[in-house]
Amino acid sequence: MAIDIYKTKTMLAAVRQMSPVTSFLRDRYFPTGSGDMFPTEEVLVEYKDASGNKLAPVVLPRKGSISVEREGYSTHKMVPPLVAPSRPLTIDDLNKKGFGENLFSDRTPAERQAEILLQDLKDFDEMHTNREEYIAAKCMFENGYVLRQYADKYGEGEYVEYTMKFYSEGSNPAVYVPGVKWNEGASDKLADLYQMIRMLTTVGNNATEVLLGADAAEALLGDAKIKELLDLNNYRIGQIDPVALPNGAARLGRLNIRGRMIDLLTYDGTYVDEKDGKVKPYVPEKQICVTAPNAGRGLYGAVSQIEQSDNQWHTYMGRRVPRYWTEKNARELTVSARPLFIPRTKNPFISATVLGE
Repeated sequence: MAIDIYKTKTMLAAVRQMSPVTSFLRDRYFPTGSGDMFPTEEVLVEYKDASGNKLAPVVLPRKGSISVEREGYSTHKMVPPLVAPSRPLTIDDLNKKGFGENLFSDRTPAERQAEILLQDLKDFDEMHTNREEYIAAKCMFENGYVLRQYADKYGEGEYVEYTMKFYSEGSNPAVYVPGVKWNEGASDKLADLYQMIRMLTTVGNNATEVLLGADAAEALLGDAKIKELLDLNNYRIGQIDPVALPNGAARLGRLNIRGRMIDLLTYDGTYVDEKDGKVKPYVPEKQICVTAPNAGRGLYGAVSQIEQSDNQWHTYMGRRVPRYWTEKNARELTVSARPLFIPRTKNPFISATVLGE
């Protein structure tokens, strides 16, 4: 029996076997666990307050014990945004020579069809990964994100904003404001880093590394006091840990900040901004973020879609859900996802703009 490569279940199997695109921010700070994929479009998120280390009560001998309330948590129902790039496939695409294909190739349109499908699946997976990396960066540096939901052409025309904010206060409580910018002579970079660390540790959050934008990293490494404190033994010339440091990420060194060992990380990943078409870094050049790995979670809601095979609605769980639709003389591939990246506790990412204009 021939396999229909255009059925959603067949394409889902192919997508799951594809090697995932490396994504430093998403993979390091927003891992997806076994229970983070939901069977519905809505996801339930439980937040536990990071309220510090409480002491056990001391009681009178005759009392025996004192009841202690469980730490408070709240449950929120959220609808992840729908991310869904699509691309048509026409007879013109099938008759056209493929990229890298011999000018006088004897490949048939049927053979090119399968190759184009696989390449489109890879392209869309990279686009989804880039979007997820963008969401992860915004969550870390802005404690929320605003996405443009387009109805027609991407990057143009009307859109509706999708807003996700992880704080209820009037202003973002996960922002530290240095008294003196780092490009000014009287700045105390170590004191700033120490205060940002304390904003995390005093409420039970972890602080093990600082992620620096390109300009912020240059300002930090150019400081004479920082140069003295850097532990040069942590540099490993010619040896890179591919798990901790994927493409685009680097560890500059390790600082002892009042007894806490903090890794200094940079990340050169970029994206094309849909608003102005310019290439921009995921990590803002003048900002830093103090945090720890796994400080967030990567959740995925289910995707519901009509299948052409029976004209019925079907719901699928997963990071990527493909769909092929045939109409007249063209086919269209869509790969949908409903990602939702959230902090694991309240305010586990402390950001700061450390450079002035």
